[in-house]
Amino acid sequence: QLRLVESGGGLVQAGGSLRLSCAVPRAILSTFTSLDMAWYRQVSGKDRELVASVSSDRVTDYADSVKGRFTISKDNIKRAAYLQMNSLKPDDTAVYYCYANYRGQANWGQGTQVTVPS
Repeated sequence: QLRLVESGGGLVQAGGSLRLSCAVPRAILSTFTSLDMAWYRQVSGKDRELVASVSSDRVTDYADSVKGRFTISKDNIKRAAYLQMNSLKPDDTAVYYCYANYRGQANWGQGTQVTVPS
């Protein structure tokens, strides 16, 4: 089991930006490099949805709703993944969760709230 530590959420006005971070502090380099990672978000009462993913070989994918506004990245040296969110909209309001797949096992962070008032 991996420990994922998220940070960077908060309240931002529409059109603003936030950068979420997901650290995996106890992972050795080879372990972190092998991770497929992703960011999900969840609104109360709704299913958790995939926002963006980055594979171990750095292939990225995005939900249609965030394409062109969000960028996912992975820094193997810092043992961290990031989600740069630009042009934020009220519909982006949710709890954002970091996800890592390690040897077929799902690992989740505790979640960080992002609020974009309408």
